[in-house]
Amino acid sequence: MKPKWSALLGAALLAVVALIAGLLVLGPKTVAAGSAAAEPSAAPVEEAAELAATTDERPNMVLILMDDFSLELLRTMPEATRMAAEGATYQNSFVIDSLCCPSRAALLTGQTPHHTKVLTNTQNDPEHPVGGWSAFQRYGNLEKQFSIGLQEAGYTTGFVGKYINAYEATIGADGKRVPPPKVPGWDSWNALLGGAYGGWGYQSTFISTSSIHRLDDNGAVQLRNHPRPPTSAGPAVKDAGYATNVTRDYALAFIQEHRDDEEPYFLEIAAYGPHSRLGHHYPGLDTWFPPAFADQAPAGDPAGGNCGRVACADLTLKDLVGYGDDRWDNAPTYLGRGGRTSQAPAWRTNKVSLTDRTALSQYRDRARMVQSIDRMITQVREAAGDDTYIVLTSDNGFHLGQHQLNGGKGAPYDSDTRVPMVVVGPDVVPGKRSQFVNNIDLAPTFLDIAGASTPSYVSGSSFAETLGRPRLPGGRYAFFEHTYAKSHPGEVDLDKGSGGTIDIIPSYIAVRGSQGLLVRFDLDKSWKGTDYAYELYRYDRPWEDRNVFAEDHAKPYARDLMRRLNAYEGCAPAVCRALTR
Repeated sequence: MKPKWSALLGAALLAVVALIAGLLVLGPKTVAAGSAAAEPSAAPVEEAAELAATTDERPNMVLILMDDFSLELLRTMPEATRMAAEGATYQNSFVIDSLCCPSRAALLTGQTPHHTKVLTNTQNDPEHPVGGWSAFQRYGNLEKQFSIGLQEAGYTTGFVGKYINAYEATIGADGKRVPPPKVPGWDSWNALLGGAYGGWGYQSTFISTSSIHRLDDNGAVQLRNHPRPPTSAGPAVKDAGYATNVTRDYALAFIQEHRDDEEPYFLEIAAYGPHSRLGHHYPGLDTWFPPAFADQAPAGDPAGGNCGRVACADLTLKDLVGYGDDRWDNAPTYLGRGGRTSQAPAWRTNKVSLTDRTALSQYRDRARMVQSIDRMITQVREAAGDDTYIVLTSDNGFHLGQHQLNGGKGAPYDSDTRVPMVVVGPDVVPGKRSQFVNNIDLAPTFLDIAGASTPSYVSGSSFAETLGRPRLPGGRYAFFEHTYAKSHPGEVDLDKGSGGTIDIIPSYIAVRGSQGLLVRFDLDKSWKGTDYAYELYRYDRPWEDRNVFAEDHAKPYARDLMRRLNAYEGCAPAVCRALTR
């Protein structure tokens, strides 16, 4: 079943056709009854035809994308929790790569990283980039953004917030900052550049061709400064320049501009929170996860401040499932001929530098940090109205002491790959969903809702029909892939304040089903060599507690995962889609 808007549109068009037919039939009968002096008027037919041409019952859509949001934070957010109660909540929602840039590239195109060729956050090799903005534009991804398909279907598209890593201004020959290039697929463009990681003191890009900087062929990308308010300014003045609040203001301006349009709109709102900061802006604000001043803990009160629905003092390390789990039984396993297994070298060799006190402090700061996002969600929902689909999710999760990995992302485990996927909107049946969905499924879902066709290069599958029919069959597996690359200048995901370990996570491909997670790591860190070893985890425990590959690899569930994993490597889009079913 398609969402109700398509039925409404069909009914409206049928009604118009019936009206036209009725008028054509009624005219001659009226004349025959004795009104010989009158000819049937064409005016009602013309008005009906105009109505048929301008009526567009398709819904508006808003995507709210958070950055490094870990699932335990959701319960602290009043509006997000309300949204989950009123809408569809996908309990098995994952990202294809738990790293900012590969994940965002995959979301925008509906493709896996091995198709986008955006494998890391930074380009690494300028001549043959493997990540960041350089790779995203080099390998044809700009033309594959789902926003272009929405535009072609008649949607007005808008983007606000964080775009792709390294989409930044450069320094020209005259020493002045040069804006990054225009991005196709977006009618309205307000991208906040990387300085926004710090919360204050950054630049944004815009197109200055209308009251909200509508993008067209004649517009040029320009830079706008958002200077850090002075230290002497009050909290309200400082928070007016806080990146989340500026993102909110741009988003509300877009909605107000277009909510009464005859054509529907799509808006992506990409917040920078709760990603760790870059830069240090205010004395005394030493946290690596800086909340808005309205939410910060008072000096000398580490358990104070605004943590939303939960008192900050009630947030404990017990909330971080698997925190501090001993890693002695997590080393990967080699698989040899005849099914023989042997232990491989452990790759989790980092020093455990994240203390309980620091982890708890950062957990609470992250909870404070998302409260401004939650207020934004409230205002966006109010401005957009009930006839708008609103999707809330994240580009990846975040580990903070789980698996003894200190802080960061990139691992194949639930803490890093599982993200919220909450949807409200017309005809959405409230409740939890058991289908497996991935962030590469968002592009075809948006196109499906718009009534547009999904290109064959898309690797994800639409879950639009499950919004109204919760028990429909859907995905049963999720796949992950990750590419190791030693950090280069511009890497924003080192998370040094958390003792980040992104540099030690090997390349891998993985598959997650209801019974377990199978990961094939490549322990050889060179680009050409391979040294494959496996980790297998059963989900009769709520986290990846112990690698059971040696004892379980021949069992039916593990053999099913292995078959799918082997087929996934380098899969063509149609094969990728089929493997999730």
